Amino acid sequence: MIKDFGINEYEFPEAKSIVVSGDIHGDFNLLINKVCVQYQMQDTLVIVAGDCGFGFENKGYYENIVKRNAKRMNEANNWIVFLRGNHDNPAYFDGNVFMHKRFMAVPDYSILRACDRTILCIGGAISIDRNYRMRAWMEYVEKHRGHVDDDALAKNYYWINEAPTLNKEILCRINVVCSIDAVVSHTAPSFCELHNKNGLCCYAYDDENLINDVTNERLVMDEIYNILKERNHPITHWCYGHFHQSHHASIDDVLFKMLDIMEFYQIR
Repeated sequence: MIKDFGINEYEFPEAKSIVVSGDIHGDFNLLINKVCVQYQMQDTLVIVAGDCGFGFENKGYYENIVKRNAKRMNEANNWIVFLRGNHDNPAYFDGNVFMHKRFMAVPDYSILRACDRTILCIGGAISIDRNYRMRAWMEYVEKHRGHVDDDALAKNYYWINEAPTLNKEILCRINVVCSIDAVVSHTAPSFCELHNKNGLCCYAYDDENLINDVTNERLVMDEIYNILKERNHPITHWCYGHFHQSHHASIDDVLFKMLDIMEFYQIR
């Protein structure tokens, strides 16, 4: 990792291709099998666009996944970078907690350099089922009274600091350091699909702030997009997950690609 102007940068000089994956929802072993066995990828940087599944198990669970799969990943010379989704504990994405040679959970606003591309990573979104998740967790705590950890990496079903954040200071620093030509995020600007809000009203019935929070989530991404475009970053691709559907559209000369669960899309 290189840290320049307080920006987390990760370089993959040996990578020969870049593939973005949609949400994996904890199916780490399936992801690695698809990459290394089913598609027999080699020298490939794989970027998971959030909802990886960090936090639903104890930390040792994720470390064991690394141990079991390190040999396969080393032999194929592949790397997997994870972005923060709304179904992820943000504590894993500080650039230290889960950081291995072949597997790494990177902070928001990290920059990845590979295959002559400079990729900005931005995590976070709103869980429309957050009230359900909070209630389910309280039931779990009640059932396991006295046997539930409360540290930052403890198992949970919901994390309140899940939304994407607008950090204009870091965007200003990025403007000095490099030119961004691709973005991978969990959610997307408001002018991208998905526009359909069917089903949202069911969750909003007992969550009075949900509609407003979901709207603000997309507006934050709008501001990030506008700042990047105003500063003439030559963005050609923007990939995102979150909505569990597949779609693509060219908007202002940027290819916006929405990825379904475990869908792959190659950007180099």
